[in-house]
Amino acid sequence: MEFSHDELAGVVDLFGALTRPELSRACEEVAFKRGTAFDSPDLFDDAIAAYRLVAIDPDAVGVDGAVPTATAADPLLAVGPTAFPTLPDRAEDLPHILEIEPREVDRTVLGAVAEERFRADAARAVADDDHARIAQLVDVSYDLEAWAPVELDGVRDRLDDAAAEMDAADERTRSHTPEVDERTN
Repeated sequence: MEFSHDELAGVVDLFGALTRPELSRACEEVAFKRGTAFDSPDLFDDAIAAYRLVAIDPDAVGVDGAVPTATAADPLLAVGPTAFPTLPDRAEDLPHILEIEPREVDRTVLGAVAEERFRADAARAVADDDHARIAQLVDVSYDLEAWAPVELDGVRDRLDDAAAEMDAADERTRSHTPEVDERTN
């Protein structure tokens, strides 16, 4: 069974934050209840890349609630700025089944973690001339600013400038491509 990114965020939202093994167990439980199996832990990385989930080091972040298994190498996952948490069918009783106490992550600190990652992703996208990722990150920047107290105007301007430079280069390439007269070939 595969979960959407927003369904993963919905499961995480039930608890406030989960480790990967805890989220995997929760997904396995929901899949079991639906008569299928969960076999897509790579989906977590995709959800993190899409900013539906944010990975946080519990030692570096103010987390209220017990997190005995979380480490920097195995961080907590919290709902991210682009998520629309949606609880999957049959997930309502997960807190009772998994016996995980609710956790609360300070949104200001969580925003700072997401902002740091965003800035690194933006720099990488610009350096790689990754037009699709730049466009995605421009959209994420607005969500991130609405979600946490961060200011991303300067980064967004750099992303917009990089996209405009790539568009101009593409336009120059198209305008300098000689047309082939098929009558002479």
